[in-house]
Amino acid sequence: MMVILGIDPGVAHTGYGVVLARGQRLAALDGGVIATGRDVRLEQRLARIHARVRDLIVTHRPRALAVEDLFFGQNVRTAFAVGQARGAVLLAAGLQGVPCSAYTPQAVKQAVCGSGGAAKDQVQRMVATMLSLSELPRPDHAADALAVAICHANGHELREAIA
Repeated sequence: MMVILGIDPGVAHTGYGVVLARGQRLAALDGGVIATGRDVRLEQRLARIHARVRDLIVTHRPRALAVEDLFFGQNVRTAFAVGQARGAVLLAAGLQGVPCSAYTPQAVKQAVCGSGGAAKDQVQRMVATMLSLSELPRPDHAADALAVAICHANGHELREAIA
């Protein structure tokens, strides 16, 4: 049995999803979004993300934190902001002694949907199916975070066998 905290980092909206993995069976324990206000200074936004992730770790006691890796698209400014949010998340995990793993968006989509180019709505549908949810996880940041946790859970047994 393993509890995994999945994170889809962002300064405005950081998605989180907590998944319980028992062998091949997966269940969602929690999920949502850490929202920060646009009118709040960056350092306060990052402090809010850090504090909320710390609280999630204390509440759920995950054995691992899985975070979506940085994707450098055309907007470098957005990439830097996501990197800062990611740093706040990793700091929270590090201070609580939770090991972290990072996955590219393509690896997450491949693990959940079988295609690295899957659309957001397809990811939501597959997450709902894999976690036996009665409705699609919303908003999409929460669904993405659950998908990151699922991605980690799917490769956990292989990583332990190799170790």
